[in-house]
Amino acid sequence: MDYQFKNCTELLKLCKQYKLSISQVAIRREMECYKKSRAQVRNQMKKVREIMWNAILLGIRSTKKSKYGLAGGDAAKIHGSLKKMSKLLHSKTAIRAMAYAIATNEQNARMETIVAFPTAGGSGVIPGVLFSTYQHMKSSKRKMLEALFGASAIGVAILEHGGTFSAAKAGCQAEVGIACAMAAAGVTEMRSGTPEQCVNAAALALKNMLGLACDPLGGLVEVPCIKRNALGALHAIGASDLSLIGVKSLVPMDEVVEAMMNIAESMSDTIRETALGGLAVTETGLKIRKKMGLKSIPKKYIAYKKCGSCKKCDS
Repeated sequence: MDYQFKNCTELLKLCKQYKLSISQVAIRREMECYKKSRAQVRNQMKKVREIMWNAILLGIRSTKKSKYGLAGGDAAKIHGSLKKMSKLLHSKTAIRAMAYAIATNEQNARMETIVAFPTAGGSGVIPGVLFSTYQHMKSSKRKMLEALFGASAIGVAILEHGGTFSAAKAGCQAEVGIACAMAAAGVTEMRSGTPEQCVNAAALALKNMLGLACDPLGGLVEVPCIKRNALGALHAIGASDLSLIGVKSLVPMDEVVEAMMNIAESMSDTIRETALGGLAVTETGLKIRKKMGLKSIPKKYIAYKKCGSCKKCDS
């Protein structure tokens, strides 16, 4: 097969050899792997694009709370702030990126339809970045498809190089972190960046998310996950800007992936989707856990300590 790649180095070699963008290589790889026509591959991604956009549209209009009331309504609030831009530092594109990211994740928390791209927990970053940029640039639907394929190429390269999308294996660096890398590459492609600039943007995005814990309150993919997607979207846009300006990551993308997995091996199980560490075992986290009717966590995992100055902790 001509268009297979096992890491970003090989992806860039294919781009150079065939004079293709990373999205074009991704399309050809998909055609080879699944014996599909170009039209079939593109039509499948068009469905992905439409589901993403529908989730955003529903999400920014809804104030419905999730089952336990931890999420819901923030996307509408952020999107509504576009009418009061004089009070905000960020651009409309950045505010939309955050609104769209949260809208997607709030829909997930409501058990509505989203695209787990690359995962449900990290599903807001890519649509948040790409659709906000699409509107800012007044881009074409073709360019949006190319951006989605470009993002996919980075995801494939990460997995083929021994990476993972699983927070249970590698913490949130493997979910929101990788989503940021994919989004950074995809939006750089949308902005007519070279393959090298796309991969460099991914490296800049991922290496700054290394070590990120997965510590969801109550074990739900809501807090801090949803807001991480919003800020992750800004992170990806920043990485794309830096790459297009000419700022280069000293550490190549493939080595960043290797570092991520090395860090994963050093991570405690308490911060790998078990809800036994970090924010999940703060005083607030434990109150939410109790409200949900979950079993108590052993004291050795609890984040806050008794200071002995009052009887509050014993009450």
